[in-house]
Amino acid sequence: MSTQDEHPHSPVRSWLGVAAITASLFTFVTTELMPVGLLTPVSASLRISVGVAGLMVTLYGISAGLGVPFIVAWTRRVNRRVLLSALLAVLALGNFVTGVAPDFAVVLTTRLAMGFANGVFWAIGVSMAMRLVPGRHANRAAAVALSGISIATVVGIPLGTFLANLTSWRTTFLIWSVLSAAVFLLVATIVPSLPSDNAVPVRQVFGLPVRNAQLRLVMITVVLFVLGHFGAYTFVRPFVEQHSGASPAFITGLLMVYGLGGAAGNFIAGYAVARNLRGSYLAARAGLLVSLLTLLAVGHSRVGAVVALVLWGVSFGAVNLCQINMTLGAAPETFEAAMSINTLGYNTSIALGALFGGLFADHAGVTSAMWFGVALTAASVLVTLGLRRTGSPGAPEPAEALADSLT
Repeated sequence: MSTQDEHPHSPVRSWLGVAAITASLFTFVTTELMPVGLLTPVSASLRISVGVAGLMVTLYGISAGLGVPFIVAWTRRVNRRVLLSALLAVLALGNFVTGVAPDFAVVLTTRLAMGFANGVFWAIGVSMAMRLVPGRHANRAAAVALSGISIATVVGIPLGTFLANLTSWRTTFLIWSVLSAAVFLLVATIVPSLPSDNAVPVRQVFGLPVRNAQLRLVMITVVLFVLGHFGAYTFVRPFVEQHSGASPAFITGLLMVYGLGGAAGNFIAGYAVARNLRGSYLAARAGLLVSLLTLLAVGHSRVGAVVALVLWGVSFGAVNLCQINMTLGAAPETFEAAMSINTLGYNTSIALGALFGGLFADHAGVTSAMWFGVALTAASVLVTLGLRRTGSPGAPEPAEALADSLT
């Protein structure tokens, strides 16, 4: 178990550092998913289809996933505070270029470059938060850091949509460039020094899921539900607009409702994972499936859309904390390597989910993108149920048992 001697910074400094990492996560998530709320104006402004505009999410996810094992390994001797500061600098510059880009080709190229920074952040960010505090508080620090996702969906993405409605989508990205620069300063001045302590060479990173059956099984379920979630979520705005005649103001409110659900789900999961990690993970993915079916069944009404998005947000907020704890429980001694594999699978699935969802949306209508989400999310649930029936070994340890492995 960690001691105060192993954490020489005061509790206030440590938790301020966690807060700065939470702000970083907020900034990365809003930058990654901002196009979800802006697909309609971006496609109209740049004279492209909604499905093509979805490539802003796809290419971002491709680089975030495929590049992370290499970059994390190549920077394994770099202080993590310095590395995070550099990632935020890339984000600030990328948002600025996106805001002034003359055409969609420049937008896509910039998003591709920014994705590399995003992927590295996911590999190191949560682990940084957990290392800043004594081991017994590690899971709480992870939950606090992950609340940045909920804050992004409650405040960031709806705010971006609102600002785009008031001004333009370009102004939104320029504002986020300034925000990224502000968080860069916050991290550089508040986060304590964190030398890299368990990163491994590229060869070992890619060998981890081959050697580790627990991690391999977890990643299969992660890939499936992320494919389904983002295949549907990327096109939630055009779906609601087409089926309920929703206004931009209603879409903004709906995204805020989704985010509030995510905050609640993250809070609930913070308690549930310590009691039954596998059960919580399964329940959260089942909730995703039910929410998608609810949207398809009653999403033509505004009340139905709100109910579906609340359940969707709660489930997604819970599933993120669960899947990170499952990943770390499967490979506690190779912390950053496990998160690199997680980020590879997660972000590549975001990219492919948005790509396939876009293909369905353009060729068979946005409703088909929702059914794509249903199919893949259901597959994730069925894989877990099948493994339980066959008595698959190796249930990851509960969240609180990870504490000793973090120091």
